[in-house]
Parts: sequence; structure tokens; C-alpha cells
Amino acid sequence: MNRVNWLQRIIILAIGVNLLIGCTSAGTMEPPEVPVPSKIVDANNRLITTVSQVNTVPVELDQISIHLQQAIVAIEDERFYQHQGIDFKGLGRAVYQNLISRKIVQGGSTITQQLAKNLYLGPERTFARKAKEIYYTFQLERKYTKKEILNMYLNHVYFGQGAYGIEAAARTYFNKSAADLTLGESAMLAGLPRAPSYYAPTTNLQGAKERQSVVLARMVELGIISPEEAQAAREETIEPQKQSENLKQAPYFVAEIIKYIESKYPDGLEMLYSSGLTIQTSLDLELQKTAEQALRQGLEKINPEINGALVAVDPTNGYIKAMVGGRDWQKSQFNRALAKMQPGSAFKPFLYTAAIDAGYTAATVLTCEPQTYRQEGAPPYTPKDHKVGYHYRPFILKQALAISDNVIAVKLANMLGPEAIVRFAQAMGVESSLRPYLSLALGTSEVTPLEMATAFGPLAQAGIRTKPLYILKITDSNGRVLEEYTPQRAKVLDEKVAYIVTDMLRAAVTTGGTAAQLSQQVHRPIAGKTGTTEDYTNAWFVGYTPGLVASVYVGYDDKSKRVGLTGSDVAAPIWAQFMEQGLKDTPVEDFKEPDGVTRMEVSTTDGLKATELTEEKMEAVFVEGTEPKVPSLGEFWWQQPIDSGEGPGDLTDNTEESPGEERPENDDPWRNSIDNE
Repeated sequence: MNRVNWLQRIIILAIGVNLLIGCTSAGTMEPPEVPVPSKIVDANNRLITTVSQVNTVPVELDQISIHLQQAIVAIEDERFYQHQGIDFKGLGRAVYQNLISRKIVQGGSTITQQLAKNLYLGPERTFARKAKEIYYTFQLERKYTKKEILNMYLNHVYFGQGAYGIEAAARTYFNKSAADLTLGESAMLAGLPRAPSYYAPTTNLQGAKERQSVVLARMVELGIISPEEAQAAREETIEPQKQSENLKQAPYFVAEIIKYIESKYPDGLEMLYSSGLTIQTSLDLELQKTAEQALRQGLEKINPEINGALVAVDPTNGYIKAMVGGRDWQKSQFNRALAKMQPGSAFKPFLYTAAIDAGYTAATVLTCEPQTYRQEGAPPYTPKDHKVGYHYRPFILKQALAISDNVIAVKLANMLGPEAIVRFAQAMGVESSLRPYLSLALGTSEVTPLEMATAFGPLAQAGIRTKPLYILKITDSNGRVLEEYTPQRAKVLDEKVAYIVTDMLRAAVTTGGTAAQLSQQVHRPIAGKTGTTEDYTNAWFVGYTPGLVASVYVGYDDKSKRVGLTGSDVAAPIWAQFMEQGLKDTPVEDFKEPDGVTRMEVSTTDGLKATELTEEKMEAVFVEGTEPKVPSLGEFWWQQPIDSGEGPGDLTDNTEESPGEERPENDDPWRNSIDNE
């Protein structure tokens, strides 16, 4: 009864206001509020785009199919031609149904009420707004005929996909005028105003058909059409045409912002198109343009069909500074920056981070030689390196990561246990599900480019992980803040571990590393890792400076096609162009060395402290007290790792296929990286 009393009070108040103003008010109605487009701006308040009511074509009532007129009245306001603006019978029925359901299951607004709201009021839901709505409803009924009201309503109601009004909707969804709509098409469009984003036939044809059936059933119930006509309408072949929004700047990023607003607010798209919102995002428009150019030019050098993604994140605050989800938005709106693909050896840094945290050092020695791993319920697994198979020699971990040795990576994963890799990857920012197989070290679980950029962030920022941010603030047309977000940080790694792994990854972009050419292309301290999956399906490079992490993916949407080149060949050059151009006006910054670490040259063959007689040596960073020393006679010379406590664990694999059998690409625990460029 409380809800009924509340509604009664609103109606009584509105009627009282209406009577006080008197009939003379009919000629002094306020003009409708002009829709104000929303603005999406970057972090520096530079305009990225406006989101406006760009698709509206007013028509007269006789230019609208009678089927559509009948359908919209049947489903939205069956007593439209009998009531005087407020349908008390319909309102009472809706209140009763809502009360017994203890939730809003029916609406009581008439077509005239909806028109009043669309013309004169904003999206807020308050007592005062409802009173104004009822007042304007009475004024509309007093001033205009029912046909005029229906005509205005059909020219203003939102049908989704940016289409305001029935003519725009008919053209958007069916490429025809409103006068030519069939009964089936009319019933489908009449069902859209209730939830245009959900029932849009271009994105949810099944849901649109279900809603169409509800409208047709209601028309039969009211005697407007026969059951046979309804059935024929249901059986019509309807093929909506797909249309994408014409987004010129940062289209993949902007699409995610629009998607967020649409899902967050009940009238999200209406708010965007007419309420004058200002959405301040994390994007840097100049970096975005640089990213788009770098990806486009890099892909053009390969072939016209290959695609890719580039996403850049500021690890200090989580701001997504650039996001390019593909080479051409007009051809494909699929955002590859948020799509899951196998990263290949670009995933190895999580393995090595787990190892350094567990007490292994950059000079721990492992040998690249044949080794078979037996696991319960699975055939034997014998990893190999690209091209050479095996090096048959020892490597220190820093060098093994720099050259991306697969055999040593799997051996290390076996020593740690793949569950440790999962824990560290997820703690650092990977949110996708990871399969705890030994081959996880080689990047066999699918992740997104955004996740990879986020998860490399703690290595760039002394072990601090920051949650990625799209939106900084949303304000309405009056400057009132609707949402505001600040960086969320968490310490996930010891700063010494992060610095040591960064030092190891710097070796990957210098002489002898898989992306050695980058040291000549990017003129500032950088670190990073290439990735190439089996059969050259995906190519990656993920790298960073202290203030920017960028992830680049290159591959075909059709996974039966092969890139034919490595991450070093195709992804690393795109990354280098983006970083060099994007950061050219920023100060050169080095990675800050934390307290408690020391540098030392070590032998790459035995991990000992290098001497004047050492032929093959490399500088490495160690936690103080763990650096190798020259042993006295009779001491063991190899580096003994500290047991992580995890051990190899139970590495049971329940698959029954052998490594040589055909398996789905996204479910193969033995799929190797070939990243020994």
C-alpha cells in the first residue's frame, strides 16, 4: 500500500499544480529541452569525440506503417485512445503486479507520459520529476490531438543504434522507410523502446524475435490482428542490416566507453545522446594517434589481411593511454586488445619472476639438453627449442631468458611447479583462467594484450600493480560528478625481485637477445620479451620503460593462417616505433635500483663470479648475499637454489591425446613456443 499511496500523492500533486496553473497554461508550455551531445575527452581534457543524436528523420503519421502504429500502441499503451494522458486502470494494474512480485515487472507510463519525459525532462527518477512529468502529460493532452501525440512520440522515441524516431530506426535496421514496414518488422521495432540495447536485432536477433512474439500476441489479444496474421508475421524472413558507429578517433577505445555507459545506466544510450555528459578518460590522444600509426604501418609491411592490436598502460596509475584493437575499425569492430590469444614466450617473465622470488638467481645454471617429463594420465612430454632442438650446454637463467630457451623454461617450471607460475601471473595482473601445465611457461594459456600490459607493470614499478583504468570522471551537463575513479595500487612483488627480472629482460633487447635490434631503435632504457606461438600463429612483443608498458599482438583472425614471422620480426618493430615516437618529448628515465641489490659479472657457463680469465660473461643483478663467489678448492661451483616449498607438485594431466594427435589449439597443454630468434 505504501507504493500505491506514493503514486496517489504524485498524481494528486500534479493535478493540483495543473489546476492552479489553469487552462491558460496550455499556450505557454516551455519549449522542449534541446538534446545536448555528450563529450568523451582524454586525460588532458582534449576532445576525442562527441556522442550525439546523429540519426533522426522526422516523418508525418501517414508516412508510418499502420502496422507499426498499431503495434506500438498495443505493447506500450493499449488504452491510448481512451485515457486523458494518465491510464489509471493500467497504472493500478501495474502497481498491483509490482507489489505482488516485489519488483518492477510492469510500467504504468502512457505514450503521452513517455513523450513528456522525452521532450521536457532528464533521466533522473525523483518525486519532483514525476510530478513534472504528469503536469506536462496533461498539458500535451490538452494542446494536441491523439494522432499528433502519437506522431511526436514516434519521431522522438529511442530505438537503439543511435536511431531516434521510427524513420531512422526503419532505415537503420531494415534499410527501408517506415511506410514500408511489414507486420513482422513493425512488431520487432515496436518491442525495442523497452530495452533497445538488449532487443536490437542487429546484435540479438533471437531476443528481438522473442520480443516480437510478445508484441504480436498482445495485438491478437486486443483483436487488432488475427492469430493467422500473427503466425505469418513470426515466420517472416527478417535480415537486419548491421551498421557500426562512425567513430573517427580511438574508435575501439570509445566503443568500450559507450558499452560501459550503456550497461551501467538504465537509459545509458539516451544519456549519452542527449544529456550532455562529459566523460574524462585515461587516454592520451597523442599517444593514441602514435599507436594507431605504428600498428597500421607495421601491418601494412606484412600483408593486407593480417591484423593486430596495441595497448599501452601507465604502470604508475593504471591509465590506459592508448588502445588500438585492429587495423581498420570500419572493416571490423572486433577489439583484439581485449581478445584472448596464446602469448607464446612473452609469458616467460612470470615464470622467471616466480623463480627469483623463490630464491633462484640470475646466475643459477641449468642445462639445455633432452629431458622427458612423465605425468600421470598423459603421454611423455619432451620439449625442444626452435630450429636447434637442443643447445647441449649450460646457461645461467638471465641468458636463458634473453635467448628464450624453451627447454630450460620447462625444466624451471618443473622445479617450481606450474601452480607457482599461475599464482604470480594472476597476482601481477592476468585475470584470464590459466591451465597449470608445464607448458604454461611457454605461453599456452590464452590472455589478452591488455592483461599482458597490465601484468608487466609491477616489473616496471618496483613490484606495484595498478588496476587498469578507462574512465577518470563522468559529469552531467550541470557539472555534477556522477562517477570518479582514482588509481588502485597493490604491492605484489618485492622491489628487488622486480628489478632483477627487469635487468634480465633488458638482456632480451640487447646484443644476444631475441629482440636485440630494439637497443638501436629505442633510445632510452627498455626491457621486454618477444613471443611467437607454435606454427607462427601469433606474434607478440610486450615491453616497458619505467613509465609506460605496451603490448603488441600480430596475427590473423582466421587462426588457420600463419603469420610466418616471429615476434621479433613483426611485433617488436611496431612496439619500437610506438615507444620511440610516443615518448620522444618526455625525459629519459632509467629503472630505479632499489636498496639491497648488487651487480656482478658472472660466467655464463658455470654461474661463477667472472675473472680476467672468463671468456663468456654477463653482468647480472643479485639480492645482496646471494651473489656468486669464487669457491675454494673442493666446494661445489654451481648455484644451489633455495627450495620454494612448492616443488613440482602433482602434475597430473588428464588428457588422453598424444602430443602428435590433432587437438583444439586452445586446449593443448603441450603447445610449444618457438621463440628462440
